Amino acid sequence: MATTLNIQPIPLPIKLSKDGVARVGGTRVTLDTVVHAFIRGATAEEIAQQYPSLELPDIYATISYYLQNTKEVDTYLVKRKKHAQTVKVENQKRFDQSGIRERLLARKNK
Repeated sequence: MATTLNIQPIPLPIKLSKDGVARVGGTRVTLDTVVHAFIRGATAEEIAQQYPSLELPDIYATISYYLQNTKEVDTYLVKRKKHAQTVKVENQKRFDQSGIRERLLARKNK
């Protein structure tokens, strides 16, 4: 008697938020976070330990998606990095960073 596999596509656990940020498994953990951890050498299990809100199958699916779409994901990551740098520069212009350490220490010592 031959066993038949019922092979069906697995839904991708990555969703884009309204602001265009790719998040994994219905959590706030971003695609950037999972991919960067993987690139640094973390296993799926290590990523799951570091981000307990993620499910292990979702991490594996995300890594698989990255490996199959490296060019597209890398382009997305570059855009995200540029956006983060722009936001950082804007914040530095809006909020005076000089003397922040002293102000924080002064608050702590009150």
